[in-house]
Amino acid sequence: MALADFFDKTARAASQVLSGYDRGAFEDVLNSSVVAVTFDDAATGSPEGRITLELAVNLLSRLYPRLAVVPSGGETEGLAEDLVSLARSINPKIDIESGLEGADICLSVGSTPATGTTPVVYLGSDGWVAQISTKDPQGSGPTENPFGAAAAACLGAANAFRAVFSSQLPKGNLDDDLSLSLLDYKPFAAKPINTELASVDLSESHLIGLGAIGNGAVWTLSKVKGVSGTLHLVDHEEVDLSNLQRYVLTTAADVGASKVALAADMLQDTGFAVRTHPERWGVHLAARGDWDLQRVAVAVDSVEDRIAVQAALPRWIVNAWTQPDDLGISRHAFLGDQACLACLYLPEEKRKSEAEIMAEVFGFSEEWRVVGERLYKGTPTDRAFLESIAAAQGIAIEQLLPFEGKHLRTLYQEGVCGGAVIGFGDRADDEQAEVPLAFQSALAGVMLAADLVTNAGGLNTLPPPVTTRMDLLRPLGTVLSSSRPKHPSGRCICQDDDYVRAYQLKYV
Repeated sequence: MALADFFDKTARAASQVLSGYDRGAFEDVLNSSVVAVTFDDAATGSPEGRITLELAVNLLSRLYPRLAVVPSGGETEGLAEDLVSLARSINPKIDIESGLEGADICLSVGSTPATGTTPVVYLGSDGWVAQISTKDPQGSGPTENPFGAAAAACLGAANAFRAVFSSQLPKGNLDDDLSLSLLDYKPFAAKPINTELASVDLSESHLIGLGAIGNGAVWTLSKVKGVSGTLHLVDHEEVDLSNLQRYVLTTAADVGASKVALAADMLQDTGFAVRTHPERWGVHLAARGDWDLQRVAVAVDSVEDRIAVQAALPRWIVNAWTQPDDLGISRHAFLGDQACLACLYLPEEKRKSEAEIMAEVFGFSEEWRVVGERLYKGTPTDRAFLESIAAAQGIAIEQLLPFEGKHLRTLYQEGVCGGAVIGFGDRADDEQAEVPLAFQSALAGVMLAADLVTNAGGLNTLPPPVTTRMDLLRPLGTVLSSSRPKHPSGRCICQDDDYVRAYQLKYV
């Protein structure tokens, strides 16, 4: 039993949400904790139950070095073996236990009440509806709709985290009894909306960004039946080791793989015609020529990239985000009185550029243009450049040599945000270096995919509010969604006559 090879990234994520965080104490809690997953024949025989179990084990294996997989019933053995194999493909060092003895928290899927004294969170679903309870089994539906089931897995993993680290999460009680429809996000509704998911055509849609949120979206879309259309996947990066901390499409064998290729492989057996674009959004648009963009799902990290997507004037956008305090999605037309995507991210003051942030972290504050030129040209990091960083930071060059020949962003993302180079993390820009937990990113991805499908299928009878947000470090609140008017300054592109006219010429 040992912590995963990507643990540095995990530790950074935990440091941003746990009160009184200490790395040594954090490691001790993980090494001494066991999270159990139990299930029965009913869960095994349910498509939704299998989805919940697969994603729950996927998420838990990225954090906990000890996991118990506890089946009960005559039809569960094969699924149990698959779940154990999945856990070991993510963290080959994981310790798999077979009983509930000593477990700190149990996630239970199916119709069988748990026995013993271990605290239990029951997970279930019914189509679009995720169900969570600490009292009674919730059961899993018979449909091929993955959205409620996948959301239940994420909510379950969040409850497990709150249980294990309860002493460091002041408001981290468990969700006692929760039903949440991903059609309207009204928790605790007496009768959650649950429209049948039949045939839906996404027409031509784009998914921009295949990081952790994009992984969650693709994972969920890979499980859906009856949804078709052309799906463009746009991301220029490859998988690095630190990505395994929260990328649900990845296993230890996927380091170095193209993110778009990995996502396309996951979607092979679906109704989608997948088009891969291992390039940046701007490069893709220039090569495409046709800027008629019907539906765009945005899963990028930066403010600048989000504004760039909105500036291309898609007909409709759904955007997803994570941050330490919450996660969520926002939905955007361009006309009308509600905010466009750029409205939500319009800078209020002068901000440092990406080059300035990296230069400061690397110790080149006065020479940020050198960093900017390397970023613009994509110049690989050579030994001389790494030696300059080592000298500026007072660290051994050996720590940086694994990044020789790689892109500067790789050094920043793995060395700084991923925590691979000791001492850099504390000097990184807070916004740029935020690292979510796996269940946060995955749920944002599930929500992104759900809204993409509901918009294409016209499944919402009323226009949904602009934003829906959740804080998974506490029990779910009663009001999750809200409207957002356009930016009060009047200086956003959606308030510019030329942009409005261009949008109208394209779509109206």
